[in-house]
Amino acid sequence: MTTKFVVGYDGSAASRRALDFAMERAKAGGASIIVAHVLEWSPYSFLTPTEIEERHKRRAEEMARAETAILAPLKAELASSGVEVETAIRYGQVADTLCDIATKSGAAQIFIARQGESGLAARVFGSVAGTLAQCAPVPCTIVP
Repeated sequence: MTTKFVVGYDGSAASRRALDFAMERAKAGGASIIVAHVLEWSPYSFLTPTEIEERHKRRAEEMARAETAILAPLKAELASSGVEVETAIRYGQVADTLCDIATKSGAAQIFIARQGESGLAARVFGSVAGTLAQCAPVPCTIVP
């Protein structure tokens, strides 16, 4: 069974650094990569049936847009890298969703970028990196 790495990717320069770092490790160790794009989605909302229907329609559109604009071009670019790459798009809280993907796929490690959230906002709301460092089911590498 091949070792798998999960990489949190949002299309930013920071997430690209995390992906490149993970790709280097995957090449060196013969691992495969799951590039995970998480769209934040709050289930806590009081909506009418019509609003729920519209929300599900928007969700499907956002997932299709993320696949077309972010993941498909990236997967095509990485096709000749020599590393097996698959993609995953999910809705949810980023840290929890990356942990879920890692657990379900049997991943050995999670790679994410630090986005530079600092000061009061990071202390009050926390950060994905901080949350993963505390609760990830596998080792987590945070790439600056």
